[in-house]
Amino acid sequence: MLLGLIPSRWLLSHRHRLLQCRNIKSENTARSAALDSVLSAFRSICGEDSVSLGEAVREQHGKDESVHRCCPPDVVVFPHCVEEVSALAKVCHNHRLPIIPFGTGTGLEGGVGAVEGGVCFSLRNMDQVLDLHQEDFDVTVEPGVTRKALNAYLRDTGLWFPVDPGADASLCGMAATSASGTNAVRYGTMRENVLNLEVVLADGTIIHTAGKGRRPRKTSAGYNLTNLFVGSEGTLGIITKTTLRLYGIPEAMVSAVCSFPSVQAAVDSTVQILQAGVPIARIEFLDDVMIDACNRFSSLSYPVTPTLFLEFHGSERSLEEQVNTTEDITQSNGGSDFQWARDTETRNRLWKARHDAWYAALALRPGCKAYATDVCVPLSRLPQIIVETKEDLIENRLTGPIAGHVGDGNFHCLMVVDPSDPEELHRVHLFTERLARRALAMDGTCTGEHGVGLGKRALLREEMGHMAIQVMQSLKDALDPKNLMNPRKILQPREL
Repeated sequence: MLLGLIPSRWLLSHRHRLLQCRNIKSENTARSAALDSVLSAFRSICGEDSVSLGEAVREQHGKDESVHRCCPPDVVVFPHCVEEVSALAKVCHNHRLPIIPFGTGTGLEGGVGAVEGGVCFSLRNMDQVLDLHQEDFDVTVEPGVTRKALNAYLRDTGLWFPVDPGADASLCGMAATSASGTNAVRYGTMRENVLNLEVVLADGTIIHTAGKGRRPRKTSAGYNLTNLFVGSEGTLGIITKTTLRLYGIPEAMVSAVCSFPSVQAAVDSTVQILQAGVPIARIEFLDDVMIDACNRFSSLSYPVTPTLFLEFHGSERSLEEQVNTTEDITQSNGGSDFQWARDTETRNRLWKARHDAWYAALALRPGCKAYATDVCVPLSRLPQIIVETKEDLIENRLTGPIAGHVGDGNFHCLMVVDPSDPEELHRVHLFTERLARRALAMDGTCTGEHGVGLGKRALLREEMGHMAIQVMQSLKDALDPKNLMNPRKILQPREL
């Protein structure tokens, strides 16, 4: 009797598979029809040359600098102004097409992949510096303006924008990911330096998070919508303008390198420098493996030990006091081999070596790829987590030089991995999970500056807790009820 049921079950199963295939084909056909119906609308909004279906263009806009695979969008549009962004978003909203904002593609967590297809809004054509108020120390820029382009524009004003993530990222993209970098210990992250945002919501509505044209240095008016969108990674809206704090270019700068006998000694020096009230601008940590890689790549000769790179900004008189205090503190912790640099050329060479750490790490294993981890812990826990992380790397036969913004408790392992070796890739994946959970166990965060993107959604849930994730989901549902804005990033699908 059981044998007699087998053909019937097989037929039912086969029929079910056929229905599934038909449904998939039907969905694909419907999506294709929707795209065909909107292409002419896109072209009428931003022009024939500003809509691309080319495979190379779509692939370029389907990936960032991370290890996540390329997920190209169905189409890429290149709007020229906020009105075009709004009109394009309305078309996408009416046809339920996902929207993925794209700046320069320098992210590190897969934040621009079109995992559900849809429309990539490439914002490179919106590249104007709009309003500079020198006397108020602020500026408003469009999303195509990068940090280097802004500082070049400001060169003769005596002002600069100091947030420096290393890459020449777009400023609105930096706001979207809450970027920071080497100067954050003194000047803060993007969260502290964004005064106002112009944002296009999923349905095409244009809002100004602090009120249109507003740029006060502080406010207690209502909910902090600006910081809601800073770090939202394109999941709540498209940032089309950002108003930023600017700073006076320091009268003088001094840089230094100092070697230490241990990680503990280097971090102790950092804490004591901050406790002494030294307004240090940058304080970067490199472990012995990273220093060795930088020596080889940049033709340097620093001792292969835990090392601090430091920089001081201020007047000539204040710098002398800062330097003397710092030298006393580092010497009391066993620091040695000081190399101070006052002239611009030497300082630039020193910091170029730090910024080239990514390429120096890659040079340790030619032909391999790099992946940067990103955790942050309270300063007092930094020595413990770095020591445990180095032990983990050695035990699991992984190459991962360490560099970090030690003044913030934020550090990176620059994992160098053979992409053709599945077993090594698996070991790297397990290591990054352990590292993130180690940071969480020390009251830290799974990401200090790279963001959540695709890869850290489960870790975010562990970090924030179920109720906080529910609140985030409620905000997402309120602003984007159709779930069109950069879907599947930050939040996992329908976390209820």
